Amino acid sequence: MTIIIKNKHTLLFDDFVFKCCVGKKGFTKNKVEGDKKTPIGTYSLENIYFRKDKVLKPVSKIKCFEIKRNMKWCDDISSKYYNKKINRNGKFRYEKLYRNDYKYDYFIPIKYNWKKPKSPKGSAIFIHLTKNYQPTNGCIALSTKDFLILAKLINKNTKIKIL
Repeated sequence: MTIIIKNKHTLLFDDFVFKCCVGKKGFTKNKVEGDKKTPIGTYSLENIYFRKDKVLKPVSKIKCFEIKRNMKWCDDISSKYYNKKINRNGKFRYEKLYRNDYKYDYFIPIKYNWKKPKSPKGSAIFIHLTKNYQPTNGCIALSTKDFLILAKLINKNTKIKIL
C-alpha cells in the first residue's frame, strides 16, 4: 500500500483521509537544501523514532527506535555525513532529533536523497508531528493521533507518493 500526499492538506492511506501540512513553499521536482519545499516522487520509509521520555512506543509493524540525546541529522551540504543520522559532534551543521518541542516526539524519515545523498538536493525529509498545521520546512506533518493511526497501518513495504 502507498501513502498518497494528495495536496498541501491531505494525506490518504487505504480508506483513511488525514489532515496534514507540507513545505511552506509547496512541492518541487528539484529540491534544494533549505528551499522549504516538499520533494515530489515516490519513496520508501525508514523506521519510526520516538521520545521514550515523553511518549509511548507506537504500535507498528515497522521497527521503532528510541531517540537518544546525542542523535542528530546532518544537513550540512559540505559534510560527508550529509542527509545521515549521526551520533557525533563536529564542525558541521545538523538538526537535533532530541528536541524540546513536540515535533519529533514521533517521526519517520522518508527515504528521499537516501542511498548516496547528493548535496544540496535536500535532507531530513520526515513525517513528523504538528499541532497547528502550519507549513513545514519540507517535511510532512500530522497530528499525534493521526500519526499513531498511520503507524499501526503501515509496514516495511509501504511507500509514500508525493504528488
